[in-house]
Amino acid sequence: MMSKTKNKYWDTKKRPNETAKIPYGYRASKDDLLVLVANDEIVVHVEQAMDYLDNGQSYREVANWLSEATGETISHQGIANIWKRARGDTSSRTKQLNAQKRKSAPKTKEQRELASLKKKEAAAKRSLTVTKKKLGQLKEHDQNQNKISTPKHTYTEGVSGNLDFDAPPADKDIIFAPNPGPQTEFLSASEREVLYGGAAGGGKSFGLLADPMRYFANGNFVGLILRRTNDELRELIWKSQELYPKAYPGAKWQEKKSQWVFPSGAKLWMTYLEREEDVLRYQGQAFSYIAFDELTQHATPFAWNYMRSRLRTTDPELPIFLRATSNPGGPGHSWVKRMFIDPSPANAAFPATDIDTGNVLQYPEGHAKQGKPLFYRKFIPATLRDNPYLYKEGDYEANLLSLPEMQRRQLLEGDWSVADGAAFPEFRQSHHVVEPFEIPHDWRRFRSCDYGYSSYSAVHWFAIDPSYETLIVYRELYVSKHTGRDLAKAILPLERGEDIQYGILDSSCWHQRGQIGPSIAEEMISEGCRWRPSDRSAGARVAGRNRFHEVLKYDEETKMPGIVFFDTCRQIIADLPVIPSDPKGGDDIDVRYRSDHTYDSVRYGIMSRPRAKSPFDDWASNKTEPSWKPASMSFGY
Repeated sequence: MMSKTKNKYWDTKKRPNETAKIPYGYRASKDDLLVLVANDEIVVHVEQAMDYLDNGQSYREVANWLSEATGETISHQGIANIWKRARGDTSSRTKQLNAQKRKSAPKTKEQRELASLKKKEAAAKRSLTVTKKKLGQLKEHDQNQNKISTPKHTYTEGVSGNLDFDAPPADKDIIFAPNPGPQTEFLSASEREVLYGGAAGGGKSFGLLADPMRYFANGNFVGLILRRTNDELRELIWKSQELYPKAYPGAKWQEKKSQWVFPSGAKLWMTYLEREEDVLRYQGQAFSYIAFDELTQHATPFAWNYMRSRLRTTDPELPIFLRATSNPGGPGHSWVKRMFIDPSPANAAFPATDIDTGNVLQYPEGHAKQGKPLFYRKFIPATLRDNPYLYKEGDYEANLLSLPEMQRRQLLEGDWSVADGAAFPEFRQSHHVVEPFEIPHDWRRFRSCDYGYSSYSAVHWFAIDPSYETLIVYRELYVSKHTGRDLAKAILPLERGEDIQYGILDSSCWHQRGQIGPSIAEEMISEGCRWRPSDRSAGARVAGRNRFHEVLKYDEETKMPGIVFFDTCRQIIADLPVIPSDPKGGDDIDVRYRSDHTYDSVRYGIMSRPRAKSPFDDWASNKTEPSWKPASMSFGY
């Protein structure tokens, strides 16, 4: 069945320019890069995915299957949007389901609670069915040893949702049962590097202890779990002593060596890594599994990167994994965020990137896999609500609600968009980041730029929503090693067909370079990329930060802030939450912070005092004279 969707959905489309986002399942035409045609290699799989959804498969299951089948990652929300748009109002199934849902929706509190319990029971039954089917695939060491199911690197011995190890198990074969949701997602993840993080109380530590258990039956397995300090490690060891001997009778904890030894010969070290140089203790050693508990306690990525070099195995049945759990905040918040949070939406696998440049890590030229990603990463968020037993009690939630705002956002909400000492704690992904939409042609548009050659040049394009004067940052360019002319040549094609009212550029770009040759601004203007200088008067930086605070404020009446960013503007979204305040208590940001290019660019745009279109503009546009005149080569306007 591959015709239901194709005839109605995969029509040829156009995009405004060559850098505009290409929808999933499409590709640029060879004859015209602005024309988008269906990518038949992907469409054939999408059509099959539509049939799976028609037959009742979940969005998440279908999205995972489609990502693997095509090699192009798509989220469960993305496949849901395609299915809904493709089927539309012509789907009688959708109408029937919606009608049934409305009719059978629980009306009372008791009915809603009963419905919730039934969903949990159904999820448990599904997981238990999978477990029973996979039990026969594993080797048995003795009659007393429990068997563990591993559907594609997944550990599930049964599903009860009970994390209370003092309570007797509902079934003698069930030692640990992951909670449905993020904890199960973490245990089933097949990506090389995975961060399981977010709010406190989400079940991260239990998940980390359970994750390597599926390999304890293999005598070649050697694993390592790390905490920052020995005191922090104690709690993990105590919990492992409750768990591992029950799952593997005969398992021994060797205190002096800080390791578990299992009947199969498998070993799991549990130790601490307080200083960066402590990684040298593992020089020359090999592990198939390494995990960091509370990764943001490490101020730099040095330990993480070094321990990656210790991952290796000669056993083809043992995959190599690097795992971590963490809450937002801590000394390593910034680099962990750049590595796992900024490159991709949550729960979606993405090619590993360099955290400094953002470039995908690829096999080098001449390699058999030249150009392919080295490996993939994934971030799996968790909240207190994902741990129904701790959440149900309510006491822990009350403790988290009592915390100051920043800590509450980090530990209760699992919000990675706020860091300790951040200059702009008002910034929230939920308020300030939106999906791209088609901007009406009559909205005013302008651009801003902070120039840097050896570092980075940041360029941002703004549109003004005339309804509330909201600033829409809809495009971003972030490049290095570009001269003024190079940057102008990169900018102009992006805005082809758009009416850019003006550009605002760092005023230092008008400075003469050794009294020889044109300035950077003059080079750009000579290419047709017009600018006017930013405000460099005394107090301009402080005024700019104050104005930034104002536009970030969330208006309770309009339910909108004064500025929003398209989610394609990845660099400013990554930078803004971690820009530090002046440590001396001043009104500016920390002047020592080097990654402020996107902030300065947007600040220039905000301080250019843009306004929405007015009726006077329509009258003025009817005049025969142009709306602007180049004053000189030095200004462009």
